[in-house]
Amino acid sequence: MEDYILREIDRIGKVLQRIAERLGLFKSEPLDYTLADIQTELGREDWQIDLEQILQQEHPIAYLVTEVHLSDQALESLVEILFYAHIEEQARRTLLEDAVAYLDGKGYFSFKLHALLF
Repeated sequence: MEDYILREIDRIGKVLQRIAERLGLFKSEPLDYTLADIQTELGREDWQIDLEQILQQEHPIAYLVTEVHLSDQALESLVEILFYAHIEEQARRTLLEDAVAYLDGKGYFSFKLHALLF
């Protein structure tokens, strides 16, 4: 069972990497994608989660960690992908602050996410 969980965590990380690449996150061009674009990309990878529902939660990171079982690296990647999407500023800020607080609390310092705070 432990091997399955580790493989699944690794698979999710690779899925998020492919999605970030397809959305243009690693290019120098300005980013222009929506939550629906991300949802479509997740569907292409057979990963069905409701991003709108997650963003409406008071503590979206707790949901992603406990229900979706994201690793710290996968969480960091998903938050970065969502940060650049066309979403409400308050939802973006809540997600980012929640992620930084969660990761910092675990001793996982994300330079990427801390840089996005400013």
